[in-house]
Parts: sequence; C-alpha cells; structure tokens
Amino acid sequence: MCDACGCHSADLNQNQTNEQDHDHVHDHVHGHTTGTAGSMNPLLDDKKHQTIMTNILDKNDREAEHIREHLNARGILGINLMSSPGSGKTSLLEKTAEVLSLRMAVLEGDLETSRDADRIRAKGVPAYQITTGRACHLDAFMVHHGLHHLDAGDIDLLFVENVGNLVCPASYDIGTHRNVVLLSVPEGDDKIAKYPVMFRKADLILISKWDLHEYFDFSFDRIQDDLKSLNVKSRVIKISIKDRASIDEWIAYLEESKKSILKDSKK
Repeated sequence: MCDACGCHSADLNQNQTNEQDHDHVHDHVHGHTTGTAGSMNPLLDDKKHQTIMTNILDKNDREAEHIREHLNARGILGINLMSSPGSGKTSLLEKTAEVLSLRMAVLEGDLETSRDADRIRAKGVPAYQITTGRACHLDAFMVHHGLHHLDAGDIDLLFVENVGNLVCPASYDIGTHRNVVLLSVPEGDDKIAKYPVMFRKADLILISKWDLHEYFDFSFDRIQDDLKSLNVKSRVIKISIKDRASIDEWIAYLEESKKSILKDSKK
C-alpha cells in the first residue's frame, strides 16, 4: 500500500476536502460524512494505523460503488487504465480516439501538469486533468470530483488514466468496471512477478510497444507462466499503436465490455 510514500496522509486530507467542498448540485444521492483529518503521527501503533487505513479504504469503496451505480444508470463503461510511467497509456488513448466509434471521455491523473489531458483534448475528446500533488494514485473521491467536469450524458465510455505507478493504484477501487494494465516491452518480462497486486487485479493486460520486442530480451512465455499462478482469468493482448490489427483487438474488447456492462446493469 502507500505506507512508505506518505500518500495515505494525502488520502485523509483529500477525503476531507472532497466531502466538505461538495457545494454543487447533484442529480443523485450521496452517502458522504464529514470527518476530521489531523496530521499523521509516525509513532502510531500498528493497530491504530491499520484502523485508519481500513477506514480510508472503506470510505473509498463506498464512494467507488456510488460512482459505478452512476455509470451503470447511464450505460457508461468505465475503464481504469494503469501502468508504469512511459508505458504508452496516453498514446494508446490517442490512437483509440482515432478509431473508436463509441463516444469516449478521459480523466487524466498525474502529480502535476495538464499535458496528458491537453494531448487528449487535441484529439477532440473531452478530458479533465486531476493533479494529485504528491499522491501516487487516484482514489474514488478524486474520480467523483473529475466526473463533474465531464458531460456524462454525452459519453459511452469513460477512461481513467491513473497515475503512473505499478503499486498504489491497485489498492484503490475508483468505481470503474474493468482494470486494464499496460506492461511495455522495454520494462521487461519480470514485472508481473515483482508487482503481483497490480496484475492480480487486472481484467486485461496489454503488452504495449510490441513492435519493439525483437530488440529486447522479452519472453511472452514468461509472462504467461507468471500469470498461471497469479491471475488465470486475465486476458492478454500484444499491442502496438503502429499495428492496426492489435488496435482492432483492443477496440473489440472495449465494445464487448460495453455490451456486458449494459446487460449486467439491466438485471
């Protein structure tokens, strides 16, 4: 989790801010409560610290479910896009925008700058930048806030490009329907075993920049072997933005997932 990097403190402050600053009009019901977030004491005993973290995650999970209900009611597919920095998330979204027939929007998560959101908007796609400051992941409260900057009545698919990080984002449900993790060829084929929490929660793993695999010592067999003991349900696609066939396979996955969530929301 985020015990070492300090963003659990940011979560407390973020939750407090988001809960207290909702002065805009909603067309749906909130279950928010207002709490007091004091400074974190580094000498807290393990039990108290665990209680604090449990409370943070419980509140986050409730907010995530609220977001999912909101998306379901509007027939919007939510995709949580996660990876290390530089794996090609934004480039993939740019390419997706060029060929996807569904109406898409993007919430971009970064510590600073609006550069990724600017790139997406340049493709004619609605995008809102969430800057986290020092938090190395997005949480459900941040996503909820970002949604109020998008017209949910005008989209079929919501991408949330999470902060580049193979650790912390995996611990936070942000209210989406699918977790998609990019693993780029230049990163190496050992990352699944090294970062099991992230890949255990993946519904789809995209082996990105596949056009470079002949220049690296990268074993797809090793990827498959590591997944056998970790996540046998995850689908794996070798993808390159330069290869239209692999992009078409990715688009087909999105369209299939869209139909699936529509079917489930009507039950």
